[in-house]
Amino acid sequence: MYACAKFVSTPSLVRAGSRAIYRPLSAAVVSDSRKAETASLLAPTAAAQQLVALRGFQTSAVSRDVDTAAKFIGAGAATVGVAGSGAGIGTVFGSLIIGYARNPSLKQQLFSYAILGFALSEAMGLFCLMVAFLILFAM
Repeated sequence: MYACAKFVSTPSLVRAGSRAIYRPLSAAVVSDSRKAETASLLAPTAAAQQLVALRGFQTSAVSRDVDTAAKFIGAGAATVGVAGSGAGIGTVFGSLIIGYARNPSLKQQLFSYAILGFALSEAMGLFCLMVAFLILFAM
């Protein structure tokens, strides 16, 4: 980061630069009031070569597309935990049925443990869903 700042703010760039150099090329070409600056921009001079070096640091549409794709991939990976929550709930209630079949006299105690397991498993699924929404909308 320091090397980038050092390169962008060299004294020769500051001396040779004008307001037209720092503007995007499309804005300089479209502007009718600054024909002389446009002509100097398009001329192959040292200032124009420094402009090309400066353009490498601007954010492009491609990098924003990559960032958006990374958001969607991250949110999809965070959503996988919801499937784990569903599997956990199925395991809890399957075990409740097996435990009730083995010892029907413990029905009330087994059901309270099953509700506790269901709540914990569902909470983990909701946390995964919350992280997915945070990735999508908060970053």
